[in-house]
Amino acid sequence: MSYKFEPGHRRDRIHEIIFEADTLEGKIFDVVLLVMIMVSIIAVAWESLPTLDPGTKKRLYNLEWLLTIFFTVEYFLRIISVKRPMKYITSFYGVVDLLSILPTYLSIILPGSNTFLVIRALRLLRLFRIFKMANFLIQGDILLKSLKSSMAKIIVFVYFILVMVCIFGAIMYVVEGHVNPEFDSIPRSIYWAIVTITTVGFGDITPSTALGQFLSAILMITGYAVIAVPTGIMSAEIFKKQRRLMRSNRISTQACRSCSLEGHDEDAVYCKFCGDKLHTDDNDR
Repeated sequence: MSYKFEPGHRRDRIHEIIFEADTLEGKIFDVVLLVMIMVSIIAVAWESLPTLDPGTKKRLYNLEWLLTIFFTVEYFLRIISVKRPMKYITSFYGVVDLLSILPTYLSIILPGSNTFLVIRALRLLRLFRIFKMANFLIQGDILLKSLKSSMAKIIVFVYFILVMVCIFGAIMYVVEGHVNPEFDSIPRSIYWAIVTITTVGFGDITPSTALGQFLSAILMITGYAVIAVPTGIMSAEIFKKQRRLMRSNRISTQACRSCSLEGHDEDAVYCKFCGDKLHTDDNDR
């Protein structure tokens, strides 16, 4: 769905092109933006190669500044095209957009900080909006809400695991400490217990006594059982959220001019987050 704006309303036109992907201009802008983001990430990674010759390094440096200037202009265009700039600036994408341009400027006074430009990869999340993959965004929202709902249970579970590894670590120090130099302290024994119960098994610390090996076997088997607990908690919460999801309408890429949030139904007139009108009609001018 696209919305027509009068030629005089430049801010509305800029907002339509930059924030939305329902128009041809918006799609072209977003695709160009994503290509430039990927080029920037590749350039930063390429520049870090130790065998790179000075000429190529200089060209990559100039390209980095050119892209940063483009992203800076784009960032300020986003700010001036919304009704409430602070809403966009403090939003997730607003923070990511700012962080994606700061490292280049910081590199002037802090050499090497431009390496953090790889944070621009987070901007590729806009792919979901551009290519109409709204369902992925919905599922991601369900996952985040499920994680938030199950946070208390997960905290209790983590606390239980911490207590368990402390107990097993102390026991293994008593059992192995006098015969095995690898278990030379309780903290190091706790480290062994964490590695064992998480089924990582680095093998840098191994028990040598029969009793120690028996306790290791118990802890390893317990580790497999423990893995199922957080999985079950999250699965139950996701199932609940999925059952509550009653969305019969398709999701558009329309972004609210006031709060910059997306995820509205195609036939929505008002923003479901702030209540402001989603698009400008002739009667509103």
